[in-house]
Amino acid sequence: MRKKYLNNRDLLKEIHNSKNTYCSYVDDESAQYDIILPNVERVNIRTTAEAKRNRASRLQKLAYTEAIESGKKVKQAEFAVDWKKIQKTEVVFRIMTFDHVPLEPGRKRNPKTTADHHERCNFPPFQHWKYNDNDELVCVGKSHWVGGMDNGYFDKTQGNINNNLAKMFMKLVERYATRSNWRGYTYNDEMKSTALLQLSQIGLQFDESKSENPFAYYTAAITNSFTRVLNLEKRNQVIRDDILEEAGLNPSYTRQTENEIKSGKLDFTNNKSTVRVVPKSEWKKILKDG
Repeated sequence: MRKKYLNNRDLLKEIHNSKNTYCSYVDDESAQYDIILPNVERVNIRTTAEAKRNRASRLQKLAYTEAIESGKKVKQAEFAVDWKKIQKTEVVFRIMTFDHVPLEPGRKRNPKTTADHHERCNFPPFQHWKYNDNDELVCVGKSHWVGGMDNGYFDKTQGNINNNLAKMFMKLVERYATRSNWRGYTYNDEMKSTALLQLSQIGLQFDESKSENPFAYYTAAITNSFTRVLNLEKRNQVIRDDILEEAGLNPSYTRQTENEIKSGKLDFTNNKSTVRVVPKSEWKKILKDG
């Protein structure tokens, strides 16, 4: 049976659920967005139609997945949803904005972006907007928020990374640490712990408006963490070998090999090495004598 590993769909789902713990919505239906836009001015007929198509596709996949998990043999086409029948008041727009994030003058010496003028957040802030019955756009949700949309307050410490996303981080690191270019190091555990710490810090900084591939985002972060530990250990080994040589003791085998190559005892390029390479014609004789 084929084993199920992590995929972008599951990662995106848990990222969304984790971010929702930092948010406040007027109702549960407003927590699921259908399209991401940079500002409210981008809400128009075209983006609304795109949001309806996205919502229809999501509802179709959700119904199909529930049917498969219940043991039914069905086709995805059976759960098709006509996006034209979806009302405009049903779609939710996620607007990437800092309007509800307090200003923090002086946080950056030379602020260059909008984020530099506001308090630092653990992921890009946003708001959810919907059309009401009067065909007006109203705010129905805010990130890093507690309470109502009008009488609430900013709070960036209330939420957390949920257990499922934390397990995915652990599985990613464990799987990556078994690669052939990493698994042989004695400090492999330190690499894994450093990568997990890094993922816990930047895990929710993934921006769904720029990419739908969190797997690559997290893999790059793990690679950087492993490489950082490797470079640190190499620097420590150089210092340790220098101290051993000054004390007249044998350094590591790596340093000994490097010294022999520099002194000319090992010269594989011109075949002047003291190590003799046994030709194939002598293998049978050596094995027979052995």
